[in-house]
Amino acid sequence: MSEISTKPYMLRAIYEWCTDSGYTPYLAVKVDSRTTVPMAYVKKGEIVLNISFGATSGLKMDNDAIRFHARFGGVSREIYVPVDNVMAIYANENGQGMAFEPVLGNDDPDAQPTDSPASADVPPPVLTPAASTPTLSSVPTSSPEQRDSATPGDDEPPKKGGRPTLTRIK
Repeated sequence: MSEISTKPYMLRAIYEWCTDSGYTPYLAVKVDSRTTVPMAYVKKGEIVLNISFGATSGLKMDNDAIRFHARFGGVSREIYVPVDNVMAIYANENGQGMAFEPVLGNDDPDAQPTDSPASADVPPPVLTPAASTPTLSSVPTSSPEQRDSATPGDDEPPKKGGRPTLTRIK
């Protein structure tokens, strides 16, 4: 039995969590020749899209692509985003969500998704140490003495005010 990608299922789950929690779901998308978005809003080959119920019409999140209509500058546009091109889905209000590894070299419209059954026959690309995938590591915890000597405002949450943004760390 061939393995099915979990990415479209995770996208739908985070979208549902956002809407159930009253948050606004946003998609960060890598734009290439397979993506249909208004190019005037693309910055550095990427676009961030509001996919909330109020901002879209006819939203359809399939296993291969996300399709919907949205207004840009008052003009309704048809949007098509391959699931492979989604870099993150998150709640605009608090930045919580999920980020995905970008698919490299997928500008070819005939290219297979990286996690498709057909790609299992192709050996993975050889990565140099500089291009290797980052790994997760734990943040060192402070000792009780360090916590007690911390300045009084360190335990307070960050101040509200600015619009949350998604920060990609490479």
